[in-house]
Amino acid sequence: MNRFSETLTAHSLALRRSKTEVLQVNVGKLCNLTCMHCHVNAGPKRKEIMTRGTVDRVIDWFARTEIPTIDLTGGAPEMIPDFRYFIERVKTLRPSRRVIDRCNLTILLEPGYEGLAQFLARHKVEIIASMPCYTAENVNAQRGQGVFDSSIKALRVLNSLGYGSDLPLHLVYNPVGAFLPGPQAELEADYKRELKKHFGIIFNNLYTITNLPIARFASYLRHNNKLEEYMQLLIDNFNPATVFGLMCRNTISVGWTGEVFDCDFNQMLNMNWRNGSGPLHLWDLDPAAVENREILTGNHCFGCTAGAGSSCAGALV
Repeated sequence: MNRFSETLTAHSLALRRSKTEVLQVNVGKLCNLTCMHCHVNAGPKRKEIMTRGTVDRVIDWFARTEIPTIDLTGGAPEMIPDFRYFIERVKTLRPSRRVIDRCNLTILLEPGYEGLAQFLARHKVEIIASMPCYTAENVNAQRGQGVFDSSIKALRVLNSLGYGSDLPLHLVYNPVGAFLPGPQAELEADYKRELKKHFGIIFNNLYTITNLPIARFASYLRHNNKLEEYMQLLIDNFNPATVFGLMCRNTISVGWTGEVFDCDFNQMLNMNWRNGSGPLHLWDLDPAAVENREILTGNHCFGCTAGAGSSCAGALV
């Protein structure tokens, strides 16, 4: 039963796509971390990564459109062999476009990735970095031992390259458990105060993102007998004011094989766009045919509409 769809109807709301502002490309599930809250089930043993051929087809399609932003995510997007090639080619074809790297910070310090931070700065890539708390205890609980210290080191490197001042550096907060994020503005003020005071770190904005009950986080909830309770929390906190700003309205999500989805969460649930009997690939999509398309929903969508709402750019209201 799609209770989310019923809830929209009860509030006289329809969820359709608006003008596309972002092409979000999930380049694969390979990651150097195995985070508790991960909706991708990403990890160091995953083999799913975007090939050079698919990278080229995605970039060629993007370059033909007027979409202003391309947003690279994963996994750890930096771990695919063609990550630097991807950014260089986009910047060559469309130098004025905004390029985002969703970075877990620790990858910048891994052997074999020397010079990556400098590469990102040189190409003026915007960084949106995972940082679920400003204390070691909470970060390590969600992301693994030692991750907090590595994240702080990476943030200092980024600051030294102009990130947080001349170049955009945003942090992402995910709750460390089965609860909703607190007010984004208050959390941002706390982060800025504590990170500056204790580590001398600066950044631009904090984005709060609700954990969605799918993949590894759903397994965590199930293991702790909290899945039904958490789903009910999301349902009880449905906020109709968030619907207009949902990222699925202005973002096209692309998987590592080139298949198209309404969002990265739908992607992990294999809720792809269809072309006749098979999945629709980005290079077969007419950009002009996207606007006003009905969005595929499921009960996981309550995660983005609970409380102040949630998106890849933080709270919605």
